[in-house]
Amino acid sequence: MNDSLTIQEYISQTASDVESALQTVLPSQWDIPALLKESMMYSLQAGGKRLRPALVLAAAEAVKCDSRAATAAMPVACAIEMIHTYSLIHDDLPAMDNDDYRRGKLTNHKVYGDAMAILAGDALLTHAFHSIVQATRQHGVPAEISIKIVEELSVMAGSSGMVGGQAADMLGEQGVTSIEQLRYIHLHKTSDLIVFSLRAGALIGGATEGQLDQITKFGTSIGLAFQIQDDILDLVGDEAKLGKKTNSDVEQQKVTYPYLIGLEESRAEVERLTSDAKRALDRAGLEGPTRLFGIADYLMKRDH
Repeated sequence: MNDSLTIQEYISQTASDVESALQTVLPSQWDIPALLKESMMYSLQAGGKRLRPALVLAAAEAVKCDSRAATAAMPVACAIEMIHTYSLIHDDLPAMDNDDYRRGKLTNHKVYGDAMAILAGDALLTHAFHSIVQATRQHGVPAEISIKIVEELSVMAGSSGMVGGQAADMLGEQGVTSIEQLRYIHLHKTSDLIVFSLRAGALIGGATEGQLDQITKFGTSIGLAFQIQDDILDLVGDEAKLGKKTNSDVEQQKVTYPYLIGLEESRAEVERLTSDAKRALDRAGLEGPTRLFGIADYLMKRDH
């Protein structure tokens, strides 16, 4: 990757690279029902910033300034995008958030129906684990590293991770949910996949246990900041830039940081968490952390 790129250019270039890889992520020889494949690819190729894959690739390269590690990490970058996409398909369903638009396009169930949307999400979830294995088969990543990545994803995307956070979010109520419970929701619903992305990339890059500990702290803080910024943008963001309706949290009476602590204090919390994250990244002692520092600043200032 060109070191002269700005962070916005880096994220854009990485998104383009990931999208190219995603086009061939389903083996051509597999006999998949045409409508299921179409539904899967409709959401998988719907665009977006591809931030989680970018974190995988940036972390892989950052450990030892080795671009080959980023190349080897691409199957894992695709895997996390599949997990993220499946979660959005299910999140948009009438039984969940009941959203009509995602990234400026009709949500999956609006195009293919609830049943096919559920199945497309299921298929993307399971195919993510197949993709991780390809890091070993195609790029020589040690099998024990791929196994560790599979294990960590099964935890961070599962009942004690992202799905647990989604369940807690569904059960939350304005006037009932506390700030501690809301922090739990955000840490698991959003932050866990960001932590996974960073740890998976760093594992492929050859990080030590001490470096992984600091990278985990970095990811936890920027993940929480990311979700609080989402809460803020749901109130004050531009629908055209966001690609979805704003004030949906208010309409569904969801508990958010601005609801509990106010808009300005929420903005201050984003800044505090970003500073905490950058201090942890400093302590990690990576050889090339510049991109990760840039992504942390980008997330704090993003408007969509």
